[in-house]
Amino acid sequence: MNNVLKFKKNKYLSIYEDKIKNDEVISVLFAGVGGQGILLATAIMAHACLYEGFDVKVTEVHGMAQRGGSVVGSVRFGRKVFSPMISKADIIIALEKLESLRYIDKLENNGIIIINDYEILPMSVFSGKYLYPYEISKKIISFTINFFIVKAQDIAKTLDSIKTMNVILMGYLSNFLPIKKQNWISSIKKVVPEKIMDLNLKAFEMGRNL
Repeated sequence: MNNVLKFKKNKYLSIYEDKIKNDEVISVLFAGVGGQGILLATAIMAHACLYEGFDVKVTEVHGMAQRGGSVVGSVRFGRKVFSPMISKADIIIALEKLESLRYIDKLENNGIIIINDYEILPMSVFSGKYLYPYEISKKIISFTINFFIVKAQDIAKTLDSIKTMNVILMGYLSNFLPIKKQNWISSIKKVVPEKIMDLNLKAFEMGRNL
């Protein structure tokens, strides 16, 4: 792992550990497109938090899931969580690049955003009404320098399963949070169907070791 990147991850891990010690709540927002597995991603994270002993609140995943439209969900955890509602997120996981721009205003000033380097063109682009903003990173940096681009698609292709991108991103996310690796693994074993469990455990491991 690049030493600078490793330092940045450790820095944020320390920040979130301190928040827990100070009885603060950590809020994580998931944004993507219907069919990308946000429901599974939020379930994996929520159960990992429970296994770690945290109180957890989850909002229902909602959006135009059946039409390939924007979909969002969230997980909040800490020693005690009173509400599932997020006003600002400590971490945003954008499973699709355009969704990172759609929800960037939800990011805390010192928060981080993890962006999947993957594009799904919306119907408005196909119709010719709008152009897709391909230079996403240049636009994101005007909001924050605390962003990480993850080429989850490239890893998913090595696993012959594009559907594992969400779990690859969860593996990457796990480096930033005060949740033991074994609790993430236990969570995957809890919520992922047995027939694809080994595949997803491998995807998680590859994401974690990026």
